[in-house]
Amino acid sequence: MTSGDVLFHITDRAAWGRQQGSDEYRAASLEAEGFVHLSTPVQVVETADRFFRGQTGLVLLVIDPARLTAPLRWEPAPDRNGELFPHLHGPLNVAAVMRVVDFAPNADGTFALPDTALTPAATQAWLRG
Repeated sequence: MTSGDVLFHITDRAAWGRQQGSDEYRAASLEAEGFVHLSTPVQVVETADRFFRGQTGLVLLVIDPARLTAPLRWEPAPDRNGELFPHLHGPLNVAAVMRVVDFAPNADGTFALPDTALTPAATQAWLRG
């Protein structure tokens, strides 16, 4: 990963709002599965379409992986042909969240990565693939 890279976490606005005043965010998956699901810019839209299609009230947490304090592991996702996904094995420290972007579905229920989700440097890294 380069310094321009970012990771994403999809959550609903209410869940993110409940962490206000705390230094960390605990996704439901942390208790249920032992980690917080994250995605790369290449993965996030497919993830949203698969698990959140048509859902409203979502936000996209834009995360700087260099600021994470919990262990980040790249692990295969069995339902995605073993593709490696970033999993945060601990709570998400709020200081690693660079911004929060509204993540609304299109009229057909699918998602597109909002322009505001990527910084210019991250956009260039994403385009280079």
